[in-house]
Amino acid sequence: MAMSNKQLLRETIQHIDITKIDARPLIDAMRGMSFSSRDTASAADILVRMLKDPECTSILTLAGSTSAAGCMQVYVDMVRFGMVDAIVSTGASIVDMDFFEALGYKHYRGTMHVDDRELRAQYIDRIYDTYIDEEELQACDSTVLKIANGLAPRPYSSREFISEMGRYLQAHSVKKNSLIQTCYEHNVPIFCPAFSDSSAGFGLVMHQVAHPDAHVSIDSVKDFRELTEIKIAAGVSGLFMVGGGVPKNFAQDTVVCAEVLGHEVPMHKYAVQITVADVRDGACSSSTLREASSWGKVDTTYEQMVYAEATTVVPLIASYAYHTKAWEGRKKREWAKLFQGK
Repeated sequence: MAMSNKQLLRETIQHIDITKIDARPLIDAMRGMSFSSRDTASAADILVRMLKDPECTSILTLAGSTSAAGCMQVYVDMVRFGMVDAIVSTGASIVDMDFFEALGYKHYRGTMHVDDRELRAQYIDRIYDTYIDEEELQACDSTVLKIANGLAPRPYSSREFISEMGRYLQAHSVKKNSLIQTCYEHNVPIFCPAFSDSSAGFGLVMHQVAHPDAHVSIDSVKDFRELTEIKIAAGVSGLFMVGGGVPKNFAQDTVVCAEVLGHEVPMHKYAVQITVADVRDGACSSSTLREASSWGKVDTTYEQMVYAEATTVVPLIASYAYHTKAWEGRKKREWAKLFQGK
């Protein structure tokens, strides 16, 4: 017997709270182990070193669906406690997952052992073992449309548009501690270089069709320029990369872009990537940080690849950094202010 929509969408995903779980004893024990355990401990050590470096700007990159899977609060807390100065993300992580929940909607525990035709009949979208109500996702699209309709027609960087989403959430959010709103309130810029490849894309397409002669558009080149301006102003930088894809390469490439513009900047001094991608395919997501060094992007002194599914290790690494209090006394860069008045 087929289950109803209400029966399928019963149990909500619970976001892990790193402030309540002290991973220091576990990470310390893993440091004496081998394989991915030792790599995870090494990654935690590099993140702490990055946060303790008074000159370092910390950049978080997000790809994949960890935000929907229970890590959303991890990233919020990393911003709230000054462990992140800028974010580069896929559009889905920011819009379909974070903005979506800020509007009061939820992600639900499901299963991969399901007839997806039944889910389609119930208007339920599936991310592996996580379910989303498609009608709620369409409401998210419509909210993006509403925001776009209220803006002056011109090209915007994704950072600018997401800032407007943060402004909207300050007045209208149901869930008050979303990543977008927290970043907006702490002047941490968010970049989504492939912004339209998300729920936002549908809202913006509807906006442009309704306003063919004068409309909002997203300028990804402006994204690249703005993120490079942060790299130039920051000098020393570190990357904490969850997954790979466009966010990984976009953040790494700021070094090369700065050089093309005539600025001498150091390679990213610290770099951690958590991925399950197979390096043998030659793809961006799987390319090692040592490989990135050959392109002049990442220094190899403090780098660590962790080959693990991110939801299993990100909370451990972030909890370790939080409970070591490496962030205490750290100056918040507030890079969003760099673009005020421009």
